[in-house]
Amino acid sequence: MSRSRTERLVNLVICLLSTRRFLTAAQIAATVPGYGHDPADAREHEAFQRKFERDKADLRELGVPLETGTDSVFDTEPGYRIGRRDYALPEVRLAPDEAAAVGLAARLWRHAGLAQAASSGLRKLRAAGVEVDPQATLGVEPVVSAEPAFEPLTRAVRERRAVRFDYRTPAADEPATRRLQPWGVVSLRGRWYVVGHDEDRRATRCFRLSRFAGPVRLVGEPDAFRPPEQVDLIDYVAHSFAEPAATRTATVRLRAGAGNGIRRQAHAVDGDVVRLRYSDVESLASRLVGYGADVVVLDPPELRAAVIDRLRPIASRAGTASPSEVSS
Repeated sequence: MSRSRTERLVNLVICLLSTRRFLTAAQIAATVPGYGHDPADAREHEAFQRKFERDKADLRELGVPLETGTDSVFDTEPGYRIGRRDYALPEVRLAPDEAAAVGLAARLWRHAGLAQAASSGLRKLRAAGVEVDPQATLGVEPVVSAEPAFEPLTRAVRERRAVRFDYRTPAADEPATRRLQPWGVVSLRGRWYVVGHDEDRRATRCFRLSRFAGPVRLVGEPDAFRPPEQVDLIDYVAHSFAEPAATRTATVRLRAGAGNGIRRQAHAVDGDVVRLRYSDVESLASRLVGYGADVVVLDPPELRAAVIDRLRPIASRAGTASPSEVSS
């Protein structure tokens, strides 16, 4: 299943869970990203109907209790909703490593732009006078920030559009502008990379997202290139970015009973204070931020500052205490 179709199905589920009313196909088309079309255009409307029928079949095949009905005897068109009682999961108990994997997947889901689309869809429902249950939005607002380059790069990969960006390297004093046909965005050892065809070097290259300086600009038309088949992006990144020796040490304090992933990676543990060996400040800071208030950096100062810089916009959006207050 394509990424765009998966996103559309997720947003459809959120839309139908967010209200107890039956929503007509027209209301769904005006609300869920991916269904937008001109109802007066017979060809476009027919394409929407085929797409919607496929998506309904997919949801039912996945076990989603999609109900059809009306809210009133005066309604002339049937609508759709999801039966919450049948949709709710029983209590699920996860081992610590399973819970960590689910948390990572949830953060990635929010990072990839689904949160903004889902929130936009719910606002459209409210504007149309449909009562929305605020407890049924599945936490679609972002909590932890990803690399700013992630969303535009994944969009460029989906649309097969070239990108232009400024990129920093350890050997250069100033960022250099690069042009790339992106084939995919992958994660390795806690860092995000984009792999593709470098238009200036005329060769395959990969770039670490944390080294991007400034925005990613999409250029040219969609479907401008076709990624090669049988290319292992992870393997290419692994060979291009050999892991440097971890020669530096960080000291962090963990909340009691939390941060099990960090505890396993530590080379020394003294109660809830652990010491970690690392090579790159930015990479370790990004990893620690994912644990939120469960982690406080004690040393070194540059790592503490890097974590606070990442937490500050999150705290600002949430309206909570500043990261410097939380980390003190």
